[in-house]
Amino acid sequence: MQPTSSRSVTETVNGSHRFVIQGYSLSKGIGIGKYIASDDFTVGGFQWSIYFYPDGKNQEDNSTYISVFIALASEGTDVRALFELTLVDQSGKGKHKVHSHFDRSLESGPYTLKYRGSMWGYKRFYRRQMLETSDYLKDDCLKINCTVGVVVSAVDCSRLHSIQVPESDIGSHFSMLLDNTEAADIIFNVAGEKFHAHKLVLAARSPVFHSQFFGPEGVDLNHDHEIVVADTEPKVFKSLLHFIYRDAVMEDDSPCESSTFTCISDTLTAKLLSAADTYDLSRLRSICEPHLCKHISVNSLGRALALAHKYHAIQLKAVCLRFASQNLVAVMRSDGFEYLKEKYPKLQSEILKMVAGCEDECSSGGGAKSRSVCGQLSDGGDANGRRIRQRT
Repeated sequence: MQPTSSRSVTETVNGSHRFVIQGYSLSKGIGIGKYIASDDFTVGGFQWSIYFYPDGKNQEDNSTYISVFIALASEGTDVRALFELTLVDQSGKGKHKVHSHFDRSLESGPYTLKYRGSMWGYKRFYRRQMLETSDYLKDDCLKINCTVGVVVSAVDCSRLHSIQVPESDIGSHFSMLLDNTEAADIIFNVAGEKFHAHKLVLAARSPVFHSQFFGPEGVDLNHDHEIVVADTEPKVFKSLLHFIYRDAVMEDDSPCESSTFTCISDTLTAKLLSAADTYDLSRLRSICEPHLCKHISVNSLGRALALAHKYHAIQLKAVCLRFASQNLVAVMRSDGFEYLKEKYPKLQSEILKMVAGCEDECSSGGGAKSRSVCGQLSDGGDANGRRIRQRT
């Protein structure tokens, strides 16, 4: 099965899972509406689970059919996905029972699961009497394959940016200085943790350190003078020194894969972006920006845009504004948009200006897409003018 994509850049991240049900005969009689769940599996950053109802899901069917559903097993809001459920033919003939809508036109819209526990599937998946005499049941065992295709976004954010990271300009021998305190002539006290460093190296890399150590208004520091650094975590300052000496960043020990409303601003990368702004380290800022771009989503957009604005991350801000203009309706319904309304109302205005610019561009380009944003606001369509069918 090929990944679903379209010229409008709507794409899916696909993954599959096999649910093996041993002892089918023992599962019968557990009751209508009661299910056996598979282990959770991950596709597209979300957890999923297969629910098998041996006595069916609906009372009115009186256990005539088995029911099979796929459920969103992790936290999520309006998760759009395509699904396929397959009852495996165990005779080797390949006559599988397949229920799929991967071949459906994307104009009809993927299914939308609105929250954790939302399900898609079939109440009348297969007649139980026929199942028990079929090649799908072998040695009292059933096998169900499930494929999930999670829609990445209305517009794939990776297509919206192309940020080039400059080549390293620090020699490899400088990396040894950070671990060698013998020639260090400055000490930083960060929340009680001591970091030894070299004023010349810091000044060469950061205009702020240069001004502090050697500028006309700089502080007169003796050898081994200790500077207390406030409002910075030790791990962030350690990563800052790591970059200054090695021209590379340390990987976040607790990466933000979920891209939630609050998480993106708590990542090590976001805190390094703040440090880059404080010490005027433009290359460090350029390294942080594309990493944060990877975590832009509808829910994280507000915090990401605020970070970009606060710490003068021009490239990150441009990507955020373009993403917001292409996913306007979903962004306006997010907690992040409320955060902007409360803390950075001017950024909301910038989003609307960006949208207006997109509308003008679309109108001058032939008018076929000039309703892209208006269509979203008026009829619940997505950023490409398609109506999104809400299903759970």
